[in-house]
Amino acid sequence: MMDVRSPLARFGLCAALLMIGGCSPSDEQKQATLEEKTAKFEQSLDSIQDPKLRDAIADLGGSLLLLERARAKLASKPIETEYGEDSLALLKHYPTPQALVDTYINGLFVLRKTSHSDYLTDLQPIFPFNFNTPDQFPFPHGLEWQSVTLSNNKVIPFQPEWSETDPGIQLSPSSSNLTNPDDLTVTYPFIDGIETENKSQPQPVRLKGTVEVIAPGKVLTFDLSKQDVGHKRTEGNITVNLMLLEKNYAEIELTNSEPLAPQVGEDSPNPLLVQARDSTGQFLTRSGSINESNAQVAFYEKQLAQMQKQKVWSDAFEKQLTEEQKAFEHKQSNHYAKVYFNGLIDNLQINVLDFSTATVTRKDLDLQVLRFDKNSLQQTVQALPMPVTVYDDGAAAWLKGATMTEEQLKNSVTISQSVDDASAAHIVFDHPFTFNDELVGNERNSSESPVTFFAADEKGERGEPIELPTEAYELNPARGTLTYDLNLFPENPAYVVGSIPLFLATIEKGEIDVTKLPKGLSLKDNALVVDQKEFPADSWRFYAKDASGNYLKEILGVSHRAEEYGTALFDVHYFYGQPTALESYQRTDLSTVQYGFEVKLDKPEGK
Repeated sequence: MMDVRSPLARFGLCAALLMIGGCSPSDEQKQATLEEKTAKFEQSLDSIQDPKLRDAIADLGGSLLLLERARAKLASKPIETEYGEDSLALLKHYPTPQALVDTYINGLFVLRKTSHSDYLTDLQPIFPFNFNTPDQFPFPHGLEWQSVTLSNNKVIPFQPEWSETDPGIQLSPSSSNLTNPDDLTVTYPFIDGIETENKSQPQPVRLKGTVEVIAPGKVLTFDLSKQDVGHKRTEGNITVNLMLLEKNYAEIELTNSEPLAPQVGEDSPNPLLVQARDSTGQFLTRSGSINESNAQVAFYEKQLAQMQKQKVWSDAFEKQLTEEQKAFEHKQSNHYAKVYFNGLIDNLQINVLDFSTATVTRKDLDLQVLRFDKNSLQQTVQALPMPVTVYDDGAAAWLKGATMTEEQLKNSVTISQSVDDASAAHIVFDHPFTFNDELVGNERNSSESPVTFFAADEKGERGEPIELPTEAYELNPARGTLTYDLNLFPENPAYVVGSIPLFLATIEKGEIDVTKLPKGLSLKDNALVVDQKEFPADSWRFYAKDASGNYLKEILGVSHRAEEYGTALFDVHYFYGQPTALESYQRTDLSTVQYGFEVKLDKPEGK
């Protein structure tokens, strides 16, 4: 059966993933109406006898309802500022879209992950770029694995899922790691009751597959603000119309006067990548988007109404719907987006991927399976040659934490509490993890911090202190928690007053030319070797730059040790690119900052 609602179904899933938060009380009426509408629609499905017709109506109608729900949720979500990175900074580092594609493909390698299992070995493809939804790798791409070659020269073909009945060695997607969906698992036969050492199994040595990426002919950038609303901006065959710019969302229409390049195929990629900054100049994270214009929604609603008039599904009706959809989409030269952000928008950066010309890059992959353990007992530095350069665009913002002040640290603390469990009620003093925290290390010595619980007076204000046994509460500075057992209190506390220690490192920054490296540092191609006697890892960090002045992205780090849990000898940091300068960061002092607090305590339920 043809998928008449595919564009909407794809959107619906995307919207559901991007949705956060619920509805405000003022939107409860709309929500109730939507629930009624959904219930009526589901009831109407019960009366449809033809299963094909019922499925088609359920899918299209369900997608339209999901779209309506997404619109309502996005419109009612409270505006809370949240900052993110420039998700397209990487495009600015490469002269052409094709250069970005080449970097993506040529920077791919495969790691064998450490395994404590005697019948599973995980393989992890490592890509040079990390992408977070909704800004995945911005060009259409596909990766297909074909086989793994074992140390006994046996070739194991890739299969889409592990088979319980297959008695041999298998290669399939890893089911255990949702954070790395590209991971693969080599599964050896498991014989119950027989312990097999993994080392005795033939090991994976090469992974084969194919990768394909379609690069747009060009990427255009438009910087727009409130005064651009209603004024079309044209560059060549691309026209951008900022239809609306409100507090936390923008409506944009994009027109490409040229048709899509034939090699793009039937799936039209998203050509519109929208980012927003607030008045501080920082990028806001997105909270979701609606990519269906009113005209598109009206068209699908019309198709749904036609379906609902049918008694049976027929080939002729399917053909009619398909032709209508093709004719409608053929007329759609515009691309619409309504994008919501977490924060108040000051200006927009609209990036347009122009696929009217495109380049398809296909490559057969034959990758050696490499092994780099976090802790290694090898005495020599293992090479990891890297033919591409990739920059770390988040490093500059991260390293600002090196100059954190006592006031900034105190101001970043947030307090939350829970009284759900009376025997372990707790308050959490939290703050965002920063570069400063990274260099605080594990030696956090702190003197006793005073804590006093108070009862409430007649006005509900802070009254008399409550006398308590020492086991009634516990302050854990390392975790930032104050836990207390209400069962040991003679009366319910109303307030708690005290202080909790925070830790602040004094960090000294240094600049090092790689042609004049001090004793304890050496550079082997793209690997920085750090002697742990001279520069121990608990108090030193190193960042590398190349001749462009940009920070290089670190691929991975290995700590070489004398024995499994013994002394660290040297650390090795591998970079995407050739370092020409280093920045060193040393913790020279560690101070304790007392954070004073007065917290009005939540009452346990029913008390």
